[in-house]
Amino acid sequence: MNYYSLLHNSPKTTFKNAVVNGIAPDRGLYFPENIAPLSKHFIDHISEYTNHEIAFEVIKQFVGDEIPEEKLKEIIAKTVSFDFPTVKVDDNIASLELFHGPTMAFKDVGAKFMAQCLEYFNKDNDDEVTVLVATSGDTGGAVANGFLGTKGVNVVILYPSGKVSDIQEKQLTTLGQNIKALEVNGVFDDCQEMVKTAFLDKEITKTLTSANSINVARWLPQMFYFFFAYKALHKTQKELVFSVPSGNFGNICAGIMAQKLGLPIKHFVASTNINDTVPNYLVNGIYNPKPSKATISNAMDVGNPSNFIRIQELFNNDIEALRRAFSSYSFTDDETRSAMKKIHSSSGYVSDPHGAVGYLGLKKYGLKENEFGVFLETAHPVKFLDVVEDTLPVSVEIPEQIRGIMNRKKIATKASSYQDLKDFLMN
Repeated sequence: MNYYSLLHNSPKTTFKNAVVNGIAPDRGLYFPENIAPLSKHFIDHISEYTNHEIAFEVIKQFVGDEIPEEKLKEIIAKTVSFDFPTVKVDDNIASLELFHGPTMAFKDVGAKFMAQCLEYFNKDNDDEVTVLVATSGDTGGAVANGFLGTKGVNVVILYPSGKVSDIQEKQLTTLGQNIKALEVNGVFDDCQEMVKTAFLDKEITKTLTSANSINVARWLPQMFYFFFAYKALHKTQKELVFSVPSGNFGNICAGIMAQKLGLPIKHFVASTNINDTVPNYLVNGIYNPKPSKATISNAMDVGNPSNFIRIQELFNNDIEALRRAFSSYSFTDDETRSAMKKIHSSSGYVSDPHGAVGYLGLKKYGLKENEFGVFLETAHPVKFLDVVEDTLPVSVEIPEQIRGIMNRKKIATKASSYQDLKDFLMN
């Protein structure tokens, strides 16, 4: 499988190079040259396959022969090592829980898969690689955990000071070893801009790769979720509508990729908080990124979503085709809290703020009688403990994965500018 830059000013490259380099020399995101639909027999008989077998079938064409089949299966076994249950919260709505991994967030899958691939590609290389990642919340913890102790890989995580939850901050600042954290005086977009600037800097770029969802090895494994949900729900014999809480838009982009592979998905809803760049684009046809605003669903506080260009590519930059298959709505913090209360009062289900935004997207879309809605519950409620317990009459039990980090000491370096990041990387 070859990959090309979406800016079309770089040569095509291999899966390995796309993973190791993160982005193309022209600073464009990599995109697969071909997307071959899976067999109808596989889709129709998906219940007969294990999650490991499904993941292998889904990802193998994008890896090609660059990782031996048995090694790829081993990587998948290490990646898909926990459950992805669907929980019904309404007559025609279910939550797809993606928080049963080590850091209790959906990004555990992509982070672990990328770490395993990078370790394989780097196995005979004595040079160390620095993985540079910006986080608005959950990415940092998932990448830190996924890459912890990985041979030949150092990880530097940039996060906005005061704009991630206490637990999220603990997950990315307390592991030590090959994991380093930079606490940035700014918002997520400032962190992301610093990362992008580093990739333009010829003094340091040779040793860098990205672990944000711009990296194909972080982005593509997210297709697995949609296949797992279809396996669990296709016997309802209703058309599936997925509502995805969206920040950098990598997760919903992976869902559209799953649809291109033949998965019968009726419609997608990109549900956002007040960072409404994409909802506005669908209304007026003008893509106008702007500085992000802080909300209680902080993992979606993104004003210029990197992966939206991939979604546009999947629809051949045809906004009318996009509008037919894809809706996007934004919601306030007050609406999010109201949704958390409504879900809990009607079903007893405790949703985190991101899942509640996904639920609101389905309600705004308006499910038809023959449709069944799935919203992605992207993080365990404990990751947003203060918001959840302030909003709902519940006391959230602290899971074992979280208890282990609560009393660890935070270690982070302050940064206010790109020069601070560059000095840190060079020293």
